[in-house]
Amino acid sequence: MQSISIVKGCDITRSPRVMQVEGLFDVPEKARDLREWSVDIPIDDKEWQIGLIVGPSGCGKSIIASEVFKDNIVSDFAWPETESVVDAFPSDMGIKDITGLLSSVGFSSPPSWLKPYRVLSNGERFRVNMARVLAEQRKLAVVDEFTSVVDRTVAQIGSAAIAKTIRNRGQKFIAVTCHYDVLEWLQPDWVYCPVENSFEWRFLQQRPEIKLDILRVHYSAWGYFKEHHYLTGSIHRAARCFMALWNNRPVAFAGIMAFPHVKIKNAYRGHRLVCLPDFQGVGIGSALAQFCGMLCKGAGKRFYIRSSHPAEKGRVIKADDWRVVNRPKAGIETAMGAGIANTKKHRMKTKNKRIYRPVLSAEYVGKGYSAEEALAIWNSQPIRI
Repeated sequence: MQSISIVKGCDITRSPRVMQVEGLFDVPEKARDLREWSVDIPIDDKEWQIGLIVGPSGCGKSIIASEVFKDNIVSDFAWPETESVVDAFPSDMGIKDITGLLSSVGFSSPPSWLKPYRVLSNGERFRVNMARVLAEQRKLAVVDEFTSVVDRTVAQIGSAAIAKTIRNRGQKFIAVTCHYDVLEWLQPDWVYCPVENSFEWRFLQQRPEIKLDILRVHYSAWGYFKEHHYLTGSIHRAARCFMALWNNRPVAFAGIMAFPHVKIKNAYRGHRLVCLPDFQGVGIGSALAQFCGMLCKGAGKRFYIRSSHPAEKGRVIKADDWRVVNRPKAGIETAMGAGIANTKKHRMKTKNKRIYRPVLSAEYVGKGYSAEEALAIWNSQPIRI
């Protein structure tokens, strides 16, 4: 891309109030305001996927982006007033592609997939908007005011999830924002700052570390998370429950239970696992499931999970620390609940057809905590939240 010059102007109507401001603040009299930018963004020199245009408000970011990338600027989407968000995606996308894309950008709550866009929170709207951007702008998408309407924690976590999705899908994306805090989380290949007219290529780096504190909690802590579970809001009182905190904020919950089985002895299974919507997409839920596996193994117990969530199944299949025990096969109807310790074919019935929910089961086979550490956590008293 060659260097270009941009000139923008606007007429100033010199009303009585305008003249008063000129006199009070010593503003020069003029009938027209002109601004000029000499822009050099040499993005054709190297291969790239993610770019960032960043600077303070009023420095010309939006004008530059609209001039340089005019055909790729994303405008506001028209969302159905009453239909669910999944119904607004392109008609050539299957439901697996839609839910997989939503999950990859950190919008992994099936109950929220069924809601209209207008009832979602700002954080949820940000994620679902980005999913639709990637679905519809498949060559290059340029998003102005990136993360401007969300909490900065949500912005950082969301940026990391979106960057990972863009790279996995082989797409190109440019974020335009006044927030410098997304830089480390988005990890762009290049950065342009209009204030200094500076452009620099960057080396891809690791995003900031997310350090979780995990507490054993009373089962009543489930009330904070239950609305976001994709199957049910109930929990068994016999569950051993754990909560993950990041910067002293609750972010995820896991409950595990004894797993009675005629062949498998001394085992536990996952009972509930939820990561709050604002923190989805960066592996926090996976880390908590890993913790449960390490804890059980250190305490001398086997640990199993079973899930029908597409993102969870995809993660487990690729992970070295999990051994898939039962994987639904393509083209074969799998009854809801089919898996370890449940061979009875449970079915959800609608008016005229049966709906089967394919379930994947896996055993944790990775490293465990030392017996001393595991038993200390295992025998700790649950904290009431």
